[in-house]
Amino acid sequence: MTKLIAIANTVAWAGFWAFGYLALSAPTDTGNQALIASLLAAVGAGVGLACWFQLVRHTEATGYAKPANRVPEHIKTQGESA
Repeated sequence: MTKLIAIANTVAWAGFWAFGYLALSAPTDTGNQALIASLLAAVGAGVGLACWFQLVRHTEATGYAKPANRVPEHIKTQGESA
C-alpha cells in the first residue's frame, strides 16, 4: 500500500507542476484554459500533500524516520508535577 501511495504522490506532484505551468503560461484571452489548468494544479497539490503526509506518518510509525518536533518524555513529566 505504501508503494501505491508513493506512486500517487509522484504522479500528483507531476500533475501539479505540469498544470501549474500550463495555467501560468496560458494566453490571457483564453480564461477557461487557465481556470481548468489552475483547478487541476490545485487538485494535484492537494493529493500530493495528502500522500506526502501519509508517507511521513508511515515512516515515523515504522521507525524509518525519527519523529520530528516531539517533546521528550522527561520534559512532559516535569510540567505535570507543578
